[in-house]
Amino acid sequence: MLATIPASVLAGITGHPVSVEVHVSAGLPTFTVVGLPDAACREARDRVRAALLSSGVDWPPGRITVNLAPSGLRKEGPGLDLAIAMGVMVADEQLPAEVLANVAFLAELGLDGRLRSVPGVLPQIRCLEAAAVVVAPESAAEAALANGPVVRAPSTLRELVSALRGEECWPDPPLAGSENRLDEGADLADVRGQHMARLGLEVAAAGGHHLLMIGPPGAGKTMLARRLPGLLPPLDETTAIEVTMVHSAAGLDLPASGLIRRGPWQAPHHSASMISLVGGGSQTLRPGAISCAHGGVLFLDEMGEFAPQALDALRQPLEEGVIRVNRAAAVASFPARFLLVGAMNPCPCGELGQPGMCRCTPVARLRYARRLSGPLLDRFDLRIHVGRPEVSDLFDAPPGESSAEVRERVDRARAIARDRGVASNSELKDDALDQLAPLDPEAKNLLGRAIAEGRLTARGFQRIRRVALTLADLAEQPPPLNGMVVAQALFMRTEPVTVAHDPWRNANDRR
Repeated sequence: MLATIPASVLAGITGHPVSVEVHVSAGLPTFTVVGLPDAACREARDRVRAALLSSGVDWPPGRITVNLAPSGLRKEGPGLDLAIAMGVMVADEQLPAEVLANVAFLAELGLDGRLRSVPGVLPQIRCLEAAAVVVAPESAAEAALANGPVVRAPSTLRELVSALRGEECWPDPPLAGSENRLDEGADLADVRGQHMARLGLEVAAAGGHHLLMIGPPGAGKTMLARRLPGLLPPLDETTAIEVTMVHSAAGLDLPASGLIRRGPWQAPHHSASMISLVGGGSQTLRPGAISCAHGGVLFLDEMGEFAPQALDALRQPLEEGVIRVNRAAAVASFPARFLLVGAMNPCPCGELGQPGMCRCTPVARLRYARRLSGPLLDRFDLRIHVGRPEVSDLFDAPPGESSAEVRERVDRARAIARDRGVASNSELKDDALDQLAPLDPEAKNLLGRAIAEGRLTARGFQRIRRVALTLADLAEQPPPLNGMVVAQALFMRTEPVTVAHDPWRNANDRR
């Protein structure tokens, strides 16, 4: 007899519907899976057999053939286990086909018959047209976000079979927990001094501007960066769904509510490869760190130690907010609109600018500066020098503003940006700046001199206008942009690493 069970598989962060066709016939006992299954799919034979026997279900003694249609789509992972088990029972006439009509199944099976969660449940359910879907209890909250089919979440295969036969009622799905909250310990009030760096964080959060912090070891760059997510507003509904889908496809933990409401934080180690940053793989395409940071912050600590090729791979996603991964066997697009924050030392030893402290040779400084290419450096709207705090700041200075106080100003600036039709000023198109951010004569003269002196590119010119617009929004100043905010935006973008030596400028001059 033949049975067809609806299911789905994951490709990138996109779900694709799959029909699991199971045929049971007389003959020598065999179990064959066809339809481009990977190793995990082929191993379903042993998992499904053990799970059925552990649940008190007879295993058919004949020939079993499983076809995963469409046959041209590669099937990966153990998420088809439950659908295969249901197909075997229907094809062997142990379950009537009517009770499974318009019901999809997405779960891995343990040898004891327990249902286990699989990555990417939300995007897989969104591609289905079934009236109900059966998932593992751990995936129930995520499955409910699809706002489509009825979610069933039995704990074991025995519970599922009893409910389908009408012997027991369907178990209630687990209650969704509360949404994830901000880490109250990472407060900006913990930072003493560093007034320019604190302003850089506020401007970055308010306008979505990329930030590079350069300074000696122990100056507080990482401490500052960790407090940036606490300044960002909650995600809107569309972005929250996208972030949840990416994290689910990547196999990352989701909050108890199932939906990620706060911007994520990703901080990969400087030994990370290019593929781990941008995503991909040889056959299984998975989102990288930049996609897992979508809607939040990507922090690259010790940025000068990253491979230059990996850093340059970020240039296109920084402009477009999406990364397109092309491989010979598959193509995938991942969202990648994130706030990039970099932190690095001014030289390999970190003491450049301290009299008599730097031990680096000029060649070593130049090689270190070349780790960041000119095009990548040009995409940083804010470049802040973070010096070591003064002794008076550490012992006698009062606490600075808390994250909650700064977040109020950030929320007001973001509200002004939403009135312009964008989530933040960094997303404004160039043609919209002429209307929304006109320049007064003084501001035009300042920018004209910066371009004529080679300190500002055409891309940098537009980015300066966006930063100046954010500064005006924080100060609640209506357009046109005056010379003061433009001068401040220029200073925050072009401030040298040290007065004595600017490795970025020297490196560019020698190219």
